[in-house]
Amino acid sequence: RGAFGLIDARTLEQEAQEVLGRLGVDIDPRMRLGRLSVAQQQMVEIAKALSLNAQIVIMDEPSAALGGRDLERLFDVIAALKKNNVAVIYISHRLAEVFQVADRVTVFKDGKVVGTHAVSEIDRPSLVRMMIGRTLSETFPPRGKQVGEEILRVEGLCSGEKLTRVSLSVHRGEIVGIAGLVGSGRTELAQAIFGARRIDEGEVRIRGKKVSIESPRHGLHHKLGFLTEDRNLEGLVMGLSVRENAALPSLDGRQRFGFVDRKAEDKVVAGMTEGLRIRTPSLSQEVEYLSGGTRQKVVLAKWLISGPELLIFDEPTRGIDVGTKAEIWQLMRDLADQGKAILMISSELPEIVGISDRIVVMHRGCMVGELPGETATEEKVMMLATYGDSHGE
Repeated sequence: RGAFGLIDARTLEQEAQEVLGRLGVDIDPRMRLGRLSVAQQQMVEIAKALSLNAQIVIMDEPSAALGGRDLERLFDVIAALKKNNVAVIYISHRLAEVFQVADRVTVFKDGKVVGTHAVSEIDRPSLVRMMIGRTLSETFPPRGKQVGEEILRVEGLCSGEKLTRVSLSVHRGEIVGIAGLVGSGRTELAQAIFGARRIDEGEVRIRGKKVSIESPRHGLHHKLGFLTEDRNLEGLVMGLSVRENAALPSLDGRQRFGFVDRKAEDKVVAGMTEGLRIRTPSLSQEVEYLSGGTRQKVVLAKWLISGPELLIFDEPTRGIDVGTKAEIWQLMRDLADQGKAILMISSELPEIVGISDRIVVMHRGCMVGELPGETATEEKVMMLATYGDSHGE
């Protein structure tokens, strides 16, 4: 603070720029947080913690919205903190990161410590087994065998500088994964399909018919559902109950003369809650007090009640424990087996490779490759996502 207790804005900006620079992040300190991407907001939060010069830094899912170079910067920062004798407690559901940054790993389950091991003395399958009683490969449901009619076809889609002539299709009974680094245009593609982003060129076809989707309301009309990457900000109204959130997109179907049929609402929400095994004390429970996995199920419930034919999942298991991830994967496969078309965006390579029937890879706003799920590997996907081709050239 300056004279008379006033905040010295110039010094504040300089110090903010300095700590952001330590992370290798080029962000204007005067920029409003709401205008930053989720990944940039996460880096600002990490910078805030670093500015305290703490001896112990607790990072709770710091990489949830990061990928590629942003993730590498985070790991560099953690390595620098360790060299400066700062202790780091790193909480993560991304197991690959545990082996990359940690010296010791402790597994919690149902509020109890299962065990602690030196990272050098344990492998990934053993760690997963400690968490859920089985290996990760055993948690992915079998791939679908019955592919039905084409539900979505996108041809030559362009949107500003974010998307350039993207084309893809999704059929009933199919899970199509979209892979790519942060900033590759995956979320922007989902937004454009759903009507939350303007389409400059190209066309969208639903069940073979060319349609114009200019708003999320149009997307809902064409039986699309969109589970966004930030479920807390965009997918839920945190102060409302499970019942109110789950009922939102389908309110029109239970209204008459402006009044909502509460009995019908309770019945449909209760049935969906039971079907998805949503663990909540009651339908009146406010969603802000639920776990990340339960919140995601509430978001899924609200779209399923609206009767979609195509569901877009953007980072469906971000910030969710391994056991609940397995539940989400099984729900997605069950929905596909029931005839839904699924489009899934994920930064988790094991998830993309493990559950997708086909994988579309994006790089700098373009679609650069498509891989069959059965023969895809993490290395093939990453090569396309990083270099834009399968040879790294």
